[in-house]
Amino acid sequence: MLLTLFYGLVKGLREIVKKKSLEKSTVMEVLFFYTLAGFVMLLPDIGEVSLMEPERLGMVAFKSFVIFVAWICGFRAIKEIPVSLYGLLDLSRVAFAMLLGVVILGEDLSVTQMIGMLLVAAGLIALRFEDRVTAFIKKEAPEKKEEQPAAGGRIWLFVLLSFVSAFLNAVSGTMDKVLTKSISSAQLQFWYMLFLLLFYMLYIILAKVHIDWKKTIKNYWIWILSVLFILADRALFMANEIPASRVTVMTLIKQSGCIVTILGGRFVFKEKGIVFKLCCAAVIIAGIVTGVI
Repeated sequence: MLLTLFYGLVKGLREIVKKKSLEKSTVMEVLFFYTLAGFVMLLPDIGEVSLMEPERLGMVAFKSFVIFVAWICGFRAIKEIPVSLYGLLDLSRVAFAMLLGVVILGEDLSVTQMIGMLLVAAGLIALRFEDRVTAFIKKEAPEKKEEQPAAGGRIWLFVLLSFVSAFLNAVSGTMDKVLTKSISSAQLQFWYMLFLLLFYMLYIILAKVHIDWKKTIKNYWIWILSVLFILADRALFMANEIPASRVTVMTLIKQSGCIVTILGGRFVFKEKGIVFKLCCAAVIIAGIVTGVI
């Protein structure tokens, strides 16, 4: 639980760093260099990483492809929408992961966990009514929101991308639990990062994506992001190796990072509506606590 809590808090900080890195570089530039830097940090472990059976390598490659798509969706969304909103939408992975834990891994879903899921869903749904609730409190007519210059009329496309990213991350989290039953956390992290790097290289070549190598290398936020990523993922993989750990419970604990993301939206990016988002987060956190008890 402590390892998963560490992952959750660092993940919340990571979302803030992602948005900062995207202010200076494109989505693909950040993704490629972020993955490359992370893989380079894993090279000292190469002596402990042995070749695996083709079947296991195939599963790790599939996990990498799932994350490859998830990160493209997630980074594209976080570049265009407020980081505080993205942090809340990302909590939808709780429902996805718990359902996958029950269906794929055969984990039991207790009454308290079902109540927790309902509270998480309620907190997410409440976001849709932010304008009405704020207007009711102020006793005013709801104000019509101005279109965001970056997202424009496509705001719901980026919301959808956030949900797609959350679902695919939930699929990846479920696979972690399956894979760490037969391979070590070091093996999983090394091969997963190698395959992920190859996927991004292939995409850049086939799609002829322009990369400003010199400018991107100087984007220090990418290097910070890579360090946070390696530390958090190693903690998560170690937690998955523990036989008593359960995907349903771990997924709930991971979402503690949403508070870090929301506060980062307020103090780093000066976003508005933070009080309402914190209220929604409180409902979601209540669901997380209920599900873990």
